[in-house]
Amino acid sequence: MITNKSSNLLTLTAFLGFIRLPFLALTPVCVAVGVGSAYARTGVLDGVLVFWLLLGALSAHISINAFNEFFDFKSGLDFKTTRTPFSGGSGTLPHNPVLANWAFITATLMLSIAITVGWYVIGLRGWGILPLGLLGLLLVVTYTTWWTYYPLMCLLAPGLGFGIVMVMGIDFALTGHYSIHALFAALPATALSSGILLLNQFPDVAADRSIGRRHYPMTIGYAASAQVYGGLLCVAYGSVILGILCVQLPWSCALTLLSAPLAGYIYRQLRRNTNHLTSLIPLLGMNVALTLITLFLLAVGLFVS
Repeated sequence: MITNKSSNLLTLTAFLGFIRLPFLALTPVCVAVGVGSAYARTGVLDGVLVFWLLLGALSAHISINAFNEFFDFKSGLDFKTTRTPFSGGSGTLPHNPVLANWAFITATLMLSIAITVGWYVIGLRGWGILPLGLLGLLLVVTYTTWWTYYPLMCLLAPGLGFGIVMVMGIDFALTGHYSIHALFAALPATALSSGILLLNQFPDVAADRSIGRRHYPMTIGYAASAQVYGGLLCVAYGSVILGILCVQLPWSCALTLLSAPLAGYIYRQLRRNTNHLTSLIPLLGMNVALTLITLFLLAVGLFVS
C-alpha cells in the first residue's frame, strides 16, 4: 500500500531527477564569475540584485534540464541510452511516465521565472541586455530540438549559455554596460561548459545516432573530439593569461591556473582511452570537478583583486 507520504516522497525524488539537481552546481559558479567580474571593476556589490540574478539563472538552468528530459523521453532516446552518472539523462521519466507532463510544466514555469527576472533587468538597465536575453531564451527552448542536430552548434550551445549569456549578462545587469573585461571573464566558462557536454557525449553516440542527432564524437570520431576538447582547455586557460597580460583581468586571476595540472591529466587520459569508453567514465566526473574548481578560482581571483 502506497501512503500519501511515500507518494509525495516519490514525486519529490522524481522532480529532483528530471531537473538534474547535481548538475545545477555549474550555475552558482558561473554566476559568481559574473558577479566577480562586475565587482572587480566597480567595487560595488548589490546583494538583492545578485539574489534575483541567481534565481533567474537557476530557473533557466532548471528549465533547459526539464525540457531536455521531456523531449528525450518523447523521442524515445531515454529508452536507448546507457546511463552513467554524468551522461544519458536521469532516467526519471522512463520509470515514471506519468510525470512527463509535470516535467514540461516545470520547464515552462521555470522559464517564466527566468523571463520575469530578465524583464526586471531591462527595467533597471535598459534594452542593452535584450540580445543576450533572446539568445538565452532561444537556447533554453530549442537546444534539444534544434542545436543537438548540428555538430558545431551542439558544441557551442552550453558555452554560449553558461559563459557568454550568463557571465556577461550578469556583469551587464550589475554595471549597466558591456566590456572587454567581462568577455575575458566569460571565455573560461564558455570553453569549460562546452567541454563538459563534449565529453559527456562520448558514451551516447549510438543512442544519439538512432534519433538523428549529430555531434562531434559521432561525426569526427573520438580521437578528433579529444583534440577539440584540448582546444577548449587552451581557450579556457589562454583567455585568463591573455586577459591578465592585456590588463583586462587582475593578476589575482592567475589563481585559475592552479587547476591546469588536473586539466592536463584529463586530456592525456582522454587521448589514451578514446577506444575504451568504459575507462572514460571517471574522466567525466573529473571534468565536471575541473570546471567547478577552475571557475571558482576565477571568481575568487576577481573578488580579491
